[in-house]
Amino acid sequence: MTRTAVARAPGRVNLVGEHTDYNDGLCLPIALPHDTVARVSLRTDDRISISSAQQESVWTGDLGGCGPGHVGGWVAYVAGVLWALGQEGYDVPPGLDVHVAGNVPLGAGLSSSASLEVAVAVGVCAMMGRRLDGSQRRRLVQVCRRAETEVAGAPTGGLDQSAALLTEPGCALLLDFQDGSTKAVPLGWSAAGLELVVIDTRVSHALTAGDYGARRRECEDAALALGLPSLRDADEEAVGRLTDATLRRRAAHVVSENARVVSVVAALERGSWTHVGELFTASHASLRDAFEVSCSELDLAVDTALASGALGARMTGGGFGGSAIALVPADRVDAVRRAVDAAFADSGLRAPRHLDAPASAAARVVEVSG
Repeated sequence: MTRTAVARAPGRVNLVGEHTDYNDGLCLPIALPHDTVARVSLRTDDRISISSAQQESVWTGDLGGCGPGHVGGWVAYVAGVLWALGQEGYDVPPGLDVHVAGNVPLGAGLSSSASLEVAVAVGVCAMMGRRLDGSQRRRLVQVCRRAETEVAGAPTGGLDQSAALLTEPGCALLLDFQDGSTKAVPLGWSAAGLELVVIDTRVSHALTAGDYGARRRECEDAALALGLPSLRDADEEAVGRLTDATLRRRAAHVVSENARVVSVVAALERGSWTHVGELFTASHASLRDAFEVSCSELDLAVDTALASGALGARMTGGGFGGSAIALVPADRVDAVRRAVDAAFADSGLRAPRHLDAPASAAARVVEVSG
């Protein structure tokens, strides 16, 4: 019987802390119930086969063809993991069948790519007999981050992979990308009669596109101009010394967003739900005006949700499309969704997609056989 492992990994929603991970900053994601499942089987030859329930074509090659410059498209996120595992010292078998299937909406800013990477990484490790303990999870964050940045070509900062591997059910995950620490932050809004809703604008985005990389370079340039290793070490006074208006706006967002993460965690711990909502909305305004990564569809979703009773709303993810989130009284959820649908229809836009977003479990091994 062929040795086979099946693993799952979730998508994520970032509550607050956007474009701060690659600036050594703070982020606060949750895992979604939507996930990717990977089935990894050992072959008797030295070939790699990669297939998907969502794609007709099957990629075949070998481990030597899984690295940077050899693969593109969705396959790069799978092949890149196999390459990165080898780069990080894992003895990856030369022959594997990898089949994936998922229900994380593509291009929605909910990290379908990291979900895919993590499911594959966990599946390969499980097939090799490695335990998925805390140390292993943290190693796989780096493996999957290398796959995305070096093979798929998306210059992300590690937020998505960390969310898929380190979150806990019912909790947000406070991530500090300067010292590497993590903390589970319980979410009590369900007991307070609130729900977090996700509005997928269905405006697709891709982090491999140039705008995301441009924002990262601008942040690096701002830190360099200030003589700092990263914008995590900047404050409002330092930002005010930047003479370039664009760099000043980018840095202002990062500094204020880190402060908002701290404030949201404190408000969650106090159960100050109105303040949580206000901080979400302030984050969106900063992403729209200072970091300039929102779009008209995201703004419409946020403004309509707020006008229909949400305590707060913001875009989530890298921006330039994707999804918005809103913290909404449970008895207003249907009304908010209807209002957003109507607003999109009135603007001549195709209907958005609505998702429930309970804070869910991190990646896990489903089964190992053979």
